[in-house]
Amino acid sequence: MHVMRRLRQAAACLALSTAVAAVAAPASAQTLKMVAHSDLKVLDPIWTTAFITRNHGYMIYDTLFAQDADSRIQPQMVDKYEASADKLSWTFTLRDGLEWHDGQPVTAEDCVASIKRWGARDSLGQQMMASVGTMKAIDAKTFQIVFKEPFGLVLDALGKPSSTVPFMMPKRVAETDPFKQIDDYTGSGPFIFKKDEWKPGEKVVYVKNTKYKPRAEPASGLAGGKVVKVDRVEIIEMPDPQQQVNAIAAGEIDVIEQPPHDLIPLLRKEKGVTLYNWNPLGHQFIFRMNWLQPPFNNAKIREAALLSIRQEDYLKATVGEPEFYKVCTAAFICGTPNAVNAPGDLFVKPNFEKSKALLKEAGYDGTPIVLLQSTTLPVLTNMAPVTKALLEQGGFKVDMQSMDWQTVVTRRTNKGPVSQGGWNLFHTFSVAADILNPISTSYMVANGDKAWFGWPNDPEMEKLRDAYAKETDPVKNKELAAAVQARALQTAQYGWVGQWYGPGAMRSNISGWLKAPVPVMWNIEKK
Repeated sequence: MHVMRRLRQAAACLALSTAVAAVAAPASAQTLKMVAHSDLKVLDPIWTTAFITRNHGYMIYDTLFAQDADSRIQPQMVDKYEASADKLSWTFTLRDGLEWHDGQPVTAEDCVASIKRWGARDSLGQQMMASVGTMKAIDAKTFQIVFKEPFGLVLDALGKPSSTVPFMMPKRVAETDPFKQIDDYTGSGPFIFKKDEWKPGEKVVYVKNTKYKPRAEPASGLAGGKVVKVDRVEIIEMPDPQQQVNAIAAGEIDVIEQPPHDLIPLLRKEKGVTLYNWNPLGHQFIFRMNWLQPPFNNAKIREAALLSIRQEDYLKATVGEPEFYKVCTAAFICGTPNAVNAPGDLFVKPNFEKSKALLKEAGYDGTPIVLLQSTTLPVLTNMAPVTKALLEQGGFKVDMQSMDWQTVVTRRTNKGPVSQGGWNLFHTFSVAADILNPISTSYMVANGDKAWFGWPNDPEMEKLRDAYAKETDPVKNKELAAAVQARALQTAQYGWVGQWYGPGAMRSNISGWLKAPVPVMWNIEKK
């Protein structure tokens, strides 16, 4: 893998030195061209947690609340809100000037329907809705949520920054079955999706919503005024990392969301390109097993898999430079309030002999596990080969099946056996802002069919998460978070395999890229 890394650097360096004469003219100052981390194929941000779909959601939809650069939740579509003394009744009033892209006003009924659809799919939303007694529109701009029991994360839920985001949609769209994809993409956000120009595998186009009324506050993180400073954004599909680097060096594109780490030294040397750490809190790699199908329907076999993991192997193979990664055995992000290290050498030093012993004890018959490998997301491409090598040392047999990321995203929804297109294990990653506590972390949900892909079923875990959601004492919440992590390890619910960081790249004439968990395109200016 290190040889491949050096070859790619050399090829890109040669291309950079010769790439100038035959390039297209720079894009118009009114058009921002960006290469995202993946191709957009699913347009419903409630139906999937895929980050590319989340990014699409932020372009065309708006949110009731949003997280600012200091991780504080601020009103966005909401003008004012009020909670009763016992915190059971919450009243929200929308700000003036909110309008759907079709010209119709945004109403309280739209918001109620949107919250309900989001609450059926998202882990934090599910937790909140379980405590809701009634939710209704009071008038055209005001709605009320009355809880039947305390819920300490109301604003955190409505202002959740990343997958799955409670985006507001028109009532007619929000009433779509949450387990079916929408086919109407009318939003009220700062950009309008040009479906007629969408070419999957080639480009996605958005234009400025000239009727959008930003908040008066300066932009901060995902909060404040969403002021659009370009007329048009084109998301260009360009899966070859060398081509991306060549294109931004030549001025053919303006922004690369997530350049491969091994090409960062080349980008640093390019005078017309600036590297920018737009998500300083970083990301976490995830190791996800399918509880529904053999062999990971057996807890001992899941435990054997976790015992075979060494985080640094993944981080070296995928990120490379220690500057951009951190070995961290805490589920809830090292350096944040709920971080607690896992016991012993778990995730740091594999115990292959104990893994083999557990497999024998559990009656593992040597049937290969189906491991899905993404080949089009550079930061994930080397994850599966590392897992294959580690698990095989721990006594597993592994069938690694390679495919593009969007195929992984589709296939992971299959609950059937591997003989019918199912799976046993795959890797993904989360922005750190999504996984700071037991409620926002989708991977900690353990309510069976309603859980995130992998579908763990553990009533004890759900009791702990429910207690966290209802607790208002920060000290007790930290204790509950530690108990949640301990339970996840006890049942081998999933594995977290290291934190990583990575800058985006932009042309030197681009400014205004906001620090946030999501790469948002408002506030960006092209000079």
